[in-house]
Amino acid sequence: MAVQENPVNATAAAADSGAAAASGRQSGMEWYIVRVQSNMEERVKVRLDQRIKSSPYAMRFGRVVIPTEKVVEVRKGEKKTVEKKIYPGYVVVEMVLDDQTWYLVQETPGVGDFVGSHGKPTAMEVDEVDRILNADQRKEVVETIKLDYSAGDHVKIKEGPFENFEGIVEDVNPLKGKVSVIVMIFGRATKVELESWQVERQSG
Repeated sequence: MAVQENPVNATAAAADSGAAAASGRQSGMEWYIVRVQSNMEERVKVRLDQRIKSSPYAMRFGRVVIPTEKVVEVRKGEKKTVEKKIYPGYVVVEMVLDDQTWYLVQETPGVGDFVGSHGKPTAMEVDEVDRILNADQRKEVVETIKLDYSAGDHVKIKEGPFENFEGIVEDVNPLKGKVSVIVMIFGRATKVELESWQVERQSG
């Protein structure tokens, strides 16, 4: 079996001589994006956390994060808050990148490879890290309502002053959970704005 070539410059191992942070971890850590098997993000995170904890290089690692955000879905008139992965198929790892840490991550079952250019892992930009961590920690997350409708859908109004009218969806507003529907009123096409739960999709 051929040994995979390590793209990390061996001189990066000099990070061992860096000052240790108050937590016992090394300073100089950066965030890297790692590709993992689809729908196995949680399992890979558990495996990686376990390998880090039991390795002699644990102090060179920080957090392993699956970027997620809150999404409010509206289904059959009911709102439900769920967590959605921002980047399915990826986890982000805080670490000092050197030969040993690269191999530890790379050899974890379910891990594909690091994201980078020319075969070399590329550290994330500060603003990218801040955005992901804010979402992961549920800070200032904008809730988006996921609607079951899209422009052009044929719907029937089931509640309100236009009950039993049928029309065509012209626009959807996920932030407000509203849909705009074109209905015929006195022979004229009229646009009405409705709550998403006030309409239902018609077949055909």
